[in-house]
Amino acid sequence: MTQEFQQKLKHLVEEALSEDIGNGDHSTLSSIDAEEEGSAVLKIKQDGVLAGVDVARFIFEYKEPGCSFEVFKRDGEPMFAGEKAFEVAAHEHTILQCERLVLNCMQRMSGIATLTKQYTDKLKGYKTKLLDTRKTTPNFRLLEKEAVRIGGGVNHRFGLYDMIMLKDNHIDYAGGIEKAINKAHDYVLKNELDIKIEVETRSIDDVKKVIAIGEGKVFRVMLDNYTPEQITEALNLIAGRFETEASGGINLETIESYAATGVDYVSVGGLIHQARSLDLSLKAVL
Repeated sequence: MTQEFQQKLKHLVEEALSEDIGNGDHSTLSSIDAEEEGSAVLKIKQDGVLAGVDVARFIFEYKEPGCSFEVFKRDGEPMFAGEKAFEVAAHEHTILQCERLVLNCMQRMSGIATLTKQYTDKLKGYKTKLLDTRKTTPNFRLLEKEAVRIGGGVNHRFGLYDMIMLKDNHIDYAGGIEKAINKAHDYVLKNELDIKIEVETRSIDDVKKVIAIGEGKVFRVMLDNYTPEQITEALNLIAGRFETEASGGINLETIESYAATGVDYVSVGGLIHQARSLDLSLKAVL
C-alpha cells in the first residue's frame, strides 16, 4: 500500500467503524469481558478471486495494533469454497467490532475482482487493457478500484481532480469540441497542472475535429458507443497520434470484438456496479 492509499483507507475505516459502533457495541459489551482474547478464521464459501485480505489486516491492526494476523491465501489468488483466507488473534471485542466491516469489504471486493478477472481473461492475446470508471459507490471508491486492480484491470482516473475528461456535457456546455479542448489546454497551462486531457467523441466527425487541433493537447480519445467497425475506422484516422479508449455498453459477450480492433483501452462501468458480492464468513475458533 502506498502512503496515500493508507491515508485514504484509514479515513474509510475510521468512518465505517464509527458508523457501525456508534456509542458502543452493546451486544459485545454486555456479553463478553473486555480482557478476553480469541481467534477467528475467514472462511470462503464461494469460488472466485480473493480480494481484501490486506484491507482486513489493516482494519484489525488499526483497531488493535498488537493483534496476530496469519495469511493463508493472498489477494488476487483463486479461492474455492471450503478454504480459509486468514486467521486473526486479538481481543474478542476487536474481532466482533471489526467483523462486519471486514466482511463487507472483502465480499464486495472479491465480487469485483472475480468479475474483472472474467473480463481480463477475454483480453488475453490482445494489446487492449481493461479500465474501470467513476461509476462507484460513494465513499467506497478506494476499495472498489483496488479490487479492479487485484482482478487484473487498470484504474482509470480516481476522481475529478487527477485528469481532465471532456465528456459530452462538457463539450456541449463549452460550445463544441474544439472550444472545449482549447479551453482545457489553456487552463492546464495557466495553472501549471500536471494532468492530462482526454476527450470523448460521439462520431467520426468528432474524431476528425480532435485530430485537427488536438495534437500536443489531448493524450487520449474516447470512442463512446461506437461499433467495432466504427472503432476500426477511427483508429485508422487517428493513426497512433493519441491513446484510444472504447466505451459504452461493452460487456463480456462483446469485449473481445472491441479488443480485436486494436484499441488501447476498453472501459467497463459494470466491473463495479454490476458485480455481485461473494459469500465469506468470519467464524470464532473455539
